[in-house]
Amino acid sequence: MPRHTEELGPGEWAVLALLCQRPSHGWAVASRLGRSGDIGAIWSLGRPLVYHGLSRLEERRFIVATGIERGARGPHRVIYAPTEEGRQQVATWLAEPVDRVRDVRSLFLLKVVLAQNLDLDVEPLLRAERRVIEPLALVLEVQLDDARAEGVPKGDLTALRFRLETTRSVVRFIDDLLDNPS
Repeated sequence: MPRHTEELGPGEWAVLALLCQRPSHGWAVASRLGRSGDIGAIWSLGRPLVYHGLSRLEERRFIVATGIERGARGPHRVIYAPTEEGRQQVATWLAEPVDRVRDVRSLFLLKVVLAQNLDLDVEPLLRAERRVIEPLALVLEVQLDDARAEGVPKGDLTALRFRLETTRSVVRFIDDLLDNPS
């Protein structure tokens, strides 16, 4: 079993994936994960949590300090790089689909973008995610038909229709990515 991987959160995985893309110091990683950063626009993580994540990743030997960069106005910055185990673990995490439609907007999209940034093949993730999401749409279709037949209140029908359309849109999004890889 991987060493403590079940304890890592999405933010820590994002930190590790960014270091797999390019060894860096915490400040640079935090900038990319900040609300205005390229990855932070999908999944943001505050600077203190980035540094906490670096500590946890180093404890698990998923990253190592590889050097020091002189700070222009502040303290020296420690450069971190992933270990081979760290690279393997992040690749495994990036290949795992999410279980719920509500996690697609953040966690699934984060995984797709990070995997693309690492030049990993995202097709297996997309196909795995489709296998998770498509049956949910079928279940929601049956629930909606049953709800209509039972005469449930309009508000309940509207909420169910929204969930169904959201789920269908995720399937269409995945299909589009499969048909038109970047």
